[in-house]
Amino acid sequence: MPGIPGLRAWWADRPPAAGAAVMATGILSVGLRMTGAETVSRLALAMVCVAWVALAADFVLRLCGERLRWVAEAGSPGALTAVAATTVLGTRISALGRQPLAEALLALAALLWPVLLFLVVRRWRRRMPGAVFLCCVATQGLAVLAATLAAAERTAWLAHTALVLFWLGLVLYGLALAHFDLRQVLEGAGDHWIAGGALAISALAGAKLLVAADTGLYLWDDDDRGVLRAVTVALLVLDLAWYLVLLAAEAARPRPGYDERRWSTVFPMGMAAVATLSVATAVGVPWLSGPGRVLLWVAVAVWLAVAAGAVRAARAGGRNG
Repeated sequence: MPGIPGLRAWWADRPPAAGAAVMATGILSVGLRMTGAETVSRLALAMVCVAWVALAADFVLRLCGERLRWVAEAGSPGALTAVAATTVLGTRISALGRQPLAEALLALAALLWPVLLFLVVRRWRRRMPGAVFLCCVATQGLAVLAATLAAAERTAWLAHTALVLFWLGLVLYGLALAHFDLRQVLEGAGDHWIAGGALAISALAGAKLLVAADTGLYLWDDDDRGVLRAVTVALLVLDLAWYLVLLAAEAARPRPGYDERRWSTVFPMGMAAVATLSVATAVGVPWLSGPGRVLLWVAVAVWLAVAAGAVRAARAGGRNG
């Protein structure tokens, strides 16, 4: 088939940030399940599984056959999408009751996380794009999956590990914010939204920890629970504030053209929805479910728009090839 070489060339040029598409679709699958749209959620999950396997195979092949290229790409901030995408997939798999598979994904993500985090952080510089916040996203992704499994299997040590990762993720957010170029809010091509998405996944991690404590495990005393609850709510408020700021910036300076980094816009929007729905349950504020559902369907609409742009870009690339 004449189009196959062009498709292969297109795939070979995908940067590590292509994992953001897996993250975006995966978190929408989680949110759709939470709102009762199980059929659509499973369809999204199927796409996530196929894409994750393809990206994992590409990751291994480059590690084995193109070592220098792998090292160069592993040092870019987008490399941490490998960890984040794996944890998002694991969280959705856990909701299906497939805990052994979710545990395997957690173990894989935990093995990749320190290596990629070290390679990425050592290349930080001043005035970086929004992908710098992936250090927080990957860390909190581990916290979310660990807390999810702790609740499902009533395993205290996983909850304690998740709590450590939760606080470490907040420290990494502060460090990333110090290196973030605030001009990206008006100039970024899409990944600037991760500045808010990192807070959303942090709020989700806090909500998962609160839920784990409600399963009968004694994890911390009432004072510690009160602090975790307050921090989780504060993180959600900060995320929604970022959401409004970023939305206003998009309106003030529209960037309608397709860019692959727009998948890094979909993920924070979907994560804001899932975090809102999860915090509503964890802290007992049911009225938050309404805004959470609205945010989810907004994220679905943006996913469709970005997916359409990706298809057009792939077709154009194939014709050029």
